[in-house]
Amino acid sequence: MIEVTRETKETQISVRLKLYGSGNSKISTGVGFFDHMLESFTKHSHMDMEIDCSGDTHIDDHHTVEDVGIVIGQALRKAIYPVENIERFGNGTVVMDEASVSCDIDLSNRAFLVFEMPIDGKVGEFDVELVEEFFRALAFNLPMTMHLIYQRGKNRHHIIEAAFKALALSLRHAVTINSSAGIPSTKGVL
Repeated sequence: MIEVTRETKETQISVRLKLYGSGNSKISTGVGFFDHMLESFTKHSHMDMEIDCSGDTHIDDHHTVEDVGIVIGQALRKAIYPVENIERFGNGTVVMDEASVSCDIDLSNRAFLVFEMPIDGKVGEFDVELVEEFFRALAFNLPMTMHLIYQRGKNRHHIIEAAFKALALSLRHAVTINSSAGIPSTKGVL
């Protein structure tokens, strides 16, 4: 079990993560919709994850969402790098009713995010602009290359949840054990 903590004037976060788990989660960020998305991510990635976050949500949810992304990225970095004997690349497309989102990742040890998800507004009290902030923080702190691409859909909840689940599938595929892969790079290092 990997554990990472981060304390700032805005947030206090603890993440415990088991990369090869069974999808169990115990998540408390103080942001209900975000908790639901992280529970979906954990379930479909087959990781076990506990998150305890206390943040300045009386201001807004920005610091909590971004900082949780930072800490999950740091925990995944500890669990995954140096990359060896795994597939490295992963992709997944998830449909939820009318919505479809695709995610492609490369555990490249290089940070990059392509985020093509034309969503705005709110889901309940949750500002959907924070979705991109979370995925950027995660990708840049892991680090990995991630392309999240909206295919179709109208319901914001469905679109966002499909994105979290698509990342979960992609990550699950990328960390699949392949004992003959060695270091999956022609450079010999990632």
